[in-house]
Amino acid sequence: MEDEQLYSDFERNEKVKAEIKKLTSIFSKIDLKTKKAVRSLIENAAFMSVTLAELQEHINKNGVTEKYTNGANQSGIKKSSHVEVYNTMIKNHTSIIKQLTDLLPKPPVSNKEKGDGFDEFVNGRDD
Repeated sequence: MEDEQLYSDFERNEKVKAEIKKLTSIFSKIDLKTKKAVRSLIENAAFMSVTLAELQEHINKNGVTEKYTNGANQSGIKKSSHVEVYNTMIKNHTSIIKQLTDLLPKPPVSNKEKGDGFDEFVNGRDD
């Protein structure tokens, strides 16, 4: 993997801080005890979000494959190491966001959304 960076360390830190602030705002309705426990999830999600954006930019610029050389005789094209890191990280990021959204309080169900009881009746039958 090349040492090419889209953001300087300062820019990356500022982007991560901004993302932490955004996520903290989104998940502000989580109760205080839980919020303290998930602080690291929010921080990791923010870091991953910024890193994923940087990886996307690199992939857009350089493509999804890269040339390789193993010794004197072997060379070819393989999947970019940036793509491999991106694929792994996007799965982890999605998992963290799901964990966080599952902690949000559920909005109350209105009578309209509850329906007339027919679905519950049909689904509750033991045919």
